[in-house]
Amino acid sequence: MLEDRTTAATPAPWPAAYPQGYAVVDVETTGLARDDRIISAAVYRLDARGEVEDHWYTMVNPERDPGPVWIHGLTSDVLEGAPLFEDIAAEFASRLADRVLVAHNAVFDWSMIAREYARAKSQAPVRQRLCTIALSKELGLPLPNHKLESLAAHFGVVQQRAHHALDDARVLAEAFRPSLHAAARDGVRLPLLECLPLTEWNATPRIGRQPSGAYPSGSWRPSRKRPVCPYPNPGRYEEGKPLKQGMRVAFSGDTSVDRELLEDRAVEAGLHVATSLSRLTSLLVTNDPGSGTSKTAKARQYGTPVIDEAAFGQLLRDVEPASQG
Repeated sequence: MLEDRTTAATPAPWPAAYPQGYAVVDVETTGLARDDRIISAAVYRLDARGEVEDHWYTMVNPERDPGPVWIHGLTSDVLEGAPLFEDIAAEFASRLADRVLVAHNAVFDWSMIAREYARAKSQAPVRQRLCTIALSKELGLPLPNHKLESLAAHFGVVQQRAHHALDDARVLAEAFRPSLHAAARDGVRLPLLECLPLTEWNATPRIGRQPSGAYPSGSWRPSRKRPVCPYPNPGRYEEGKPLKQGMRVAFSGDTSVDRELLEDRAVEAGLHVATSLSRLTSLLVTNDPGSGTSKTAKARQYGTPVIDEAAFGQLLRDVEPASQG
């Protein structure tokens, strides 16, 4: 009797809970700080199964020095005739609308996009994002590191122009599709995070030398300011012991809980949220200690304790009161 192979040949049904469309995004910027600007952006729109629908690319005049030209290759002369962000905001938004934003280290791309829309007195129509670094971890891919080139190599995708927004977005789209299919096949829940638009902002001038260009330098961020931590810093966190009020906590990389909400919880528990890492930092919270970010590098240099978000969430439940006197 011949074996009936019909069932085995039928592909598994696509998860109904998965998004109906994706916008794979890459932005090149003048730098990594809050007041840095987008100088080019690319979007590959994908359908529910990761197939490419179309793509779009633009350069953007940042109205300031372009930053590390040796990385992205976009000089002031090249960018001078490019449109301003406010001129391309509507088209960019149409590419993102009703889709999950997909990026490699998505928290960075989303933060830059949200700030640009805030400056343009608008909002990006994005409600969820997906970080391909987080997805590769969920899939357990055997990558040597979390660089885009390593993800691309794993899936046999050839990169032609690294740090060019259009090619980086293409490479990511081609690597995301097999990742998405692997997740659907194995029943993996996609690591989707909420995107909160930046609706309030102010400009805090820098002290010291200002960058050249027409754009006045400023640190764009929510105008809501957290109160100063009232407790002295008790020193570094020690493994196996509780957190203490006054400890300086820094965060790096993407988080499953929205970053601002996580920071608010830390402040409410009596901790000091540090925007940078120094020898005085008590603890670094990151889900990717090997990422090579400036904070993780400094943590290794200073010997700062590092824990992941889940462990930090557990410790937040029972923070030790500050010492009296």
